[in-house]
Amino acid sequence: MRAGGYWGRMHTTQTGTAHEQMAAAGSVAGAVVIVLCGLLITGAPVWTVPLGIRVRRREPAPPERAEQPTLPESGPVREERQMREPSEVPRATGKRDRPTPHELGNAPSRPREDQTRPDWNPGSSGSFGSGGSDTT
Repeated sequence: MRAGGYWGRMHTTQTGTAHEQMAAAGSVAGAVVIVLCGLLITGAPVWTVPLGIRVRRREPAPPERAEQPTLPESGPVREERQMREPSEVPRATGKRDRPTPHELGNAPSRPREDQTRPDWNPGSSGSFGSGGSDTT
């Protein structure tokens, strides 16, 4: 091979150009930044554990068994079910006559006269599906 050319330049004994020195300094600074970020990422959770322990110690203790709520003397509170009838919404005659939600306000309802629960009709859809037929 010839002494000059690509291979000749690769094996020179120079200490390095300004660009090489800047690149080396940049890689050292980059390594320092990576190490510092790694320490921060690992140190943050380690620091939060003692902080959480200190916060937990300052909180009041859970109530004792005697301090727990008790049932009222009348017994447990029961759920009351009522069938309700919605109020009528005024019909719009034209596009501009439609009431907006703020014009309707809260939709009051009243108890229905017949409080029996409506039966489920076989073949009707219910909450999902198309209902389909009862025959398989």
